[in-house]
Amino acid sequence: MKQTSSITGYHAHVYFGETTAEEARTLCQQAAQQFGVQMGRMHQKNVGPHPRWSCQLAASPEQFAKLLPWLALNREGLIVFAHPETGDALADHRDHGIWLGAGLPLDLSIFS
Repeated sequence: MKQTSSITGYHAHVYFGETTAEEARTLCQQAAQQFGVQMGRMHQKNVGPHPRWSCQLAASPEQFAKLLPWLALNREGLIVFAHPETGDALADHRDHGIWLGAGLPLDLSIFS
């Protein structure tokens, strides 16, 4: 069994659509300001295994411990998919993911 010490960081992917892009941008900007996490681009296309448009927040384990509860309470109906970074991308996405809101099927074929 893996130990949590093998987690080097976390990614939280905030999913959005055409009508919720500004909500997602505001949420991600607030997270970056409040927790010092790194905000990625607002991808207005599906990227990687993600089934919707998304913006990535990259966090250290210490940042993530504060970020996740904040996202749970402030996501305003947006779906958030979060996962650890352990060096095993398939397992991180398939086995260790955390969903805030409805879980969606990921395209895991990119990891084969």
